[in-house]
Amino acid sequence: MTTIQALLPEAHRCLAAAGVEGPIRDARLLLEAATGIPIAAQIGHPDREVAPEAVEHFRALVARRAAREPVAQILGRREFWSLDFRVTNATLDPRPDSETLVQAVLDRVPDRNAPLLLLDFGTGTGCLLLALLHELPNATGIGLDISWPALEVALENARDLGLEHRTTFRLRVWERPGSETFDIIVANPPYIPSGEIADLQPEVSQYEPRLALDGGPDGLDAYRILLPVTARRLRGGGFAAFEVGIGQADSVAALGTAQGLVHVATVADLGGVPRVVIWEKEQRLQRIGQAVGRFWRRVKKAVGKRVRTD
Repeated sequence: MTTIQALLPEAHRCLAAAGVEGPIRDARLLLEAATGIPIAAQIGHPDREVAPEAVEHFRALVARRAAREPVAQILGRREFWSLDFRVTNATLDPRPDSETLVQAVLDRVPDRNAPLLLLDFGTGTGCLLLALLHELPNATGIGLDISWPALEVALENARDLGLEHRTTFRLRVWERPGSETFDIIVANPPYIPSGEIADLQPEVSQYEPRLALDGGPDGLDAYRILLPVTARRLRGGGFAAFEVGIGQADSVAALGTAQGLVHVATVADLGGVPRVVIWEKEQRLQRIGQAVGRFWRRVKKAVGKRVRTD
C-alpha cells in the first residue's frame, strides 16, 4: 500500500516541474478529492495508507493539474465569500479580488434588511449576486448572461445556497436587461485587453471562457456598453459597483461620469490595487432642485449687473 508521505512528494515534483504555483497546496487539495482524507489528517497522519484505486485517481488528477487545468475546474467547486460554488469551464473561477466588490457594496448599504432589487451583469457562477443576497435577507436579484451553460451553473448554485426563490437568471444581452430599475447594479465584466490574453497564465488563457475575459483592444469595451444602460436602469439614490483591471479605475470612473453618474469611491483590493469603482445616481428631485438653484443664481447675477449698470 502507498502512503500519503510517499504520494505527496511525487505530486509536488510533478506540479512544480509544470510551473504550477503552490504545488504542495494543490497536491493536498487533489489528494483530499481523490481519497476523502482532509488536509488536516494528511498533515497529522502522513503514514496513512491510500487504497490503490484512490492512488490511481489521485495521479490522474495531478496529471490534469500539471496540464494547467485550474483546481476549481478539476474539483468542480470553489469557495467564495465563505460559500461553496459550483464551477465549470463555462464560467470564470471566482477569485478573492472579487470579494472586494461584495464588501464594498455591503459597506454602502445603510439597511441590510431593506427590500432591495439588485442586477448583476454577466453573472457567470452567480457568485457576486448570490454572495450579496446571502448578506441581504430581504433583497432580490436578477443575473444576466449570454451563456446558457453559465446560467445553468448559476441556477444550480442558487438552489444549493437556498437562494433560488430570491433570484432570477435571464439569457440576455446587456443592452436589454428588462424593464425594471434597480437599487444596486454590480458587474465583473471582461476587462483584459484582447492582445494580452495569450500572455496570461495557462489556467486562464486556455481554460476560462474567452467571452468572459476579452475586453476589446483597450479592455474597456464592456464598460462602454454597460454604463449607459446602468445610468438608465439605476434608481435615483441607488449605486453601481464595477470590478476593474489593473490601471483601469480612472478611465472607467470617467466613463461613468460621462453618463451622468456620480463617482463616489474607488476601492482597492487586499493587494492595494484599485479594484472596484462605485457611482451613485442622484435623486431626480435633488437634480431638479440643483438646476433651479443654478437658474436663480444666474437670474440674480443678471439682475445685479443691470442694477449696477443703471
